[in-house]
Parts: sequence; structure tokens; C-alpha cells
Amino acid sequence: MALNTSADAPLPVGEVSRLIGGWIDRLGAVWVEGQITQLSRRPGAGVVFLTLRDPSYDISVSVTCFRQVFDAVADVVAEGARVVVHAKPEWYAPRGQLSLRAVEMRPVGIGELLARLEQLKRTLGAEGLFAPERKRPLPFLPHRVGLVVGRASAAERDVLENARRRWPAVRFEVRNVAVQGVHAVSQVVQAVKELDGLPDVDVIIVARGGGSVEDLLPFSDEQLVRAVSECRTPVVSAIGHEPDSPLLDLVADLRASTPTDAAKKVVPDVGEELERVRHLRDRALRTVQAVLDREERGLAHALARPVMEHPQRMVEEREAEVDALVARSRRVLGHLLDRADSELSHTRARVLSLSPVATMERGYAVLQRTDGAVVSSPDDVAAGEELRARVFEGEFAVRVSE
Repeated sequence: MALNTSADAPLPVGEVSRLIGGWIDRLGAVWVEGQITQLSRRPGAGVVFLTLRDPSYDISVSVTCFRQVFDAVADVVAEGARVVVHAKPEWYAPRGQLSLRAVEMRPVGIGELLARLEQLKRTLGAEGLFAPERKRPLPFLPHRVGLVVGRASAAERDVLENARRRWPAVRFEVRNVAVQGVHAVSQVVQAVKELDGLPDVDVIIVARGGGSVEDLLPFSDEQLVRAVSECRTPVVSAIGHEPDSPLLDLVADLRASTPTDAAKKVVPDVGEELERVRHLRDRALRTVQAVLDREERGLAHALARPVMEHPQRMVEEREAEVDALVARSRRVLGHLLDRADSELSHTRARVLSLSPVATMERGYAVLQRTDGAVVSSPDDVAAGEELRARVFEGEFAVRVSE
């Protein structure tokens, strides 16, 4: 309502500010669209500050929101993005400043779609569907390649022509499906599951040409992503062009930047493989030849040694050594025997000269009692006792007289 004021009865600034605040409070929460020109997210702060600008009228307004409100779209919202904000207008009376307190924020148009995809990406990633350890290697030369592609599309032509140019004998199992629209997800999922059930299909390619984000949305569908994650057969994603990145790229075992790139990664090039075989064959031949040359030089060196030129010389040398040792052994043994014989002769002579028989031979006799004891003293015998006297020629009986 209009105020009755004049130069003589003006309103104080504070009253004007209070009235403006009251009018703004009655406005209530509103949806506001604009472009983010300034964004301030201080680490640890619970409030995010940003500025919304209307490019058509060059008008800006400050916006504040709690961190959890902004974090919901932080992955897809940055400076320069257009957003829709549900906010309550607020009037800061001390400074006479209008601002908006946001309670919800949404990206505009494609940004909203990207936000939903980003949320789905985080959910599936938390489940481990995009984990690198789940990726399976592709076979070197697949027996049959499964291809899920649009009918008579450029993507189908690129895959088939490039694959057959690289390896003419490659075989394909093609499933033509809708690659955009309401039926795309169900048909692609059915084709992938059908190819995964064929035992002779070693790898599956899901291919589509480029397009807008809306056109590629079927390849970010949760149902398709989960179906690919459950496949036993390795899956290659070849959707759009290099900048395009649907969720199928993350769950597939291999991402190809284009359908042509998929053909190059799945099928080896026959010319390159033949060249590799020739290179390996030449390398093996050089290696074997080098080994033979080294062994031949070693054999020639060994044969050039004197012992190999005259192998009997070693035997002759050993024979001479054996003969010398035998002769030496005989001389040593002869000397030992001669010395032993001399020592034995001397010992025998000493034994004979000291034996009782030699003494008796010189005329001595040995008296023995009947029990064989030798009489060595007159006190050992009694008068009339019979003894035996042994002499050199024999023995005879004697009797002791008084």
C-alpha cells in the first residue's frame, strides 16, 4: 500500500527497511531460475554462497544455502551453470540487502538429467559394478563376435567392415535393435542376454553412433547396466564418440571410443600378426644360430686342446706313473723284507743262544720233580726222592742220596 510521506514528514531509513522486509516476507517461497556467476564453498563451512544472474536483464541476486542442499548437485553444478532454485526471499535490514535462502536446487534441462545419472553412477559404483577387478580380458582371436547394434546403421557397417578388413575369417552374430526411444533398453538387454547364452560367442560388442545426451540415455539405464554386469561373456562398449560416456562404458569389460575402435580392439590385424610371426621367426632363427655358433666355437676350442689332439698321451703318462709307483713299491717292499729278515735272523740267534737247550748242549742238565717242577735248590728235594734229569740228548731218572 502507498505511504503518505512528504519532504516535511519523511520516513526513517529503518522504517523503510522494515516495511520492505515485511513486504518480502509476505512474498513466500518462490522458484527462481538463473545462471551461477559466483560460487563460494569454504572448507568446513556449513553454508554455501553463490550469485544468480539473469543474462537477459543483467540483474543478479545473492543466494545462500546449507551445504547439504548444494552437495546434492555439486557434481554437476559449477560456475556458469543454469539452475532452478526453490528459495525464500530474505531482506537483511541493516544493509538493505535482498538475498534468497535456497532449500532446493536443480540443474536446468540437461543438467537435471546429468544429475540423475550422476546419482545412479554413485549408487552403482558403491555396489562395486564398476570395480576394475571385475574387468575380464578379451580373447586374442574370438571364434564368434556378438554385435548389438541398430539396423542398417553406420555403427554396424563400421564394425563389420573394419573387423573383416583386419581378419577376413571373423564371424559375427548380429542382433539389430532399437538404439533410442522407449523400446531401446528392453531390446538391447534382451539381445545382450541372448548372445551371452550362446556358447560359441566369445565377446559381445554393444555399438551405437553419436548423438545427443537424450539419445544416449538408454545406454545409461540401470537395467542395462546390471544386465551387462551379470554377463559371463566379456562385453565391449562402443557408444557414440570419444567425449560420450554413458554408464555402459563403466560397467563394460572394455570401452571403445567409437564402433571402429571396437572392431580394432576385438579382432587382431592379420597383417600385423603375420609380421609379428615373421619377426619372431627371424628372432628365433638368430637366437638358434647364435647358440650354434657359440657351441661350435666352444667345441673347436675344446678339440684344439692337446689332450683332445692326443688323447692316448694322458693314458701313457698315467701308465708311466703307475709303473714308477709299482717299481718304487717293490723296492720299498724288498728293503722292508730284507731288513725284517735280518732282524729276524739276529733275533733267532739271540733266542737260540739264550735258550735252555743251548745251555744243555754245553753239558748242563735240568732236574725236574715228578710233577714237572724244576729243582733250583738242594732244599727243594729230600733224600731218596726220585727226580728226572733232562740233558741235550734226552732224559733219565736219578735218586737223591743222603
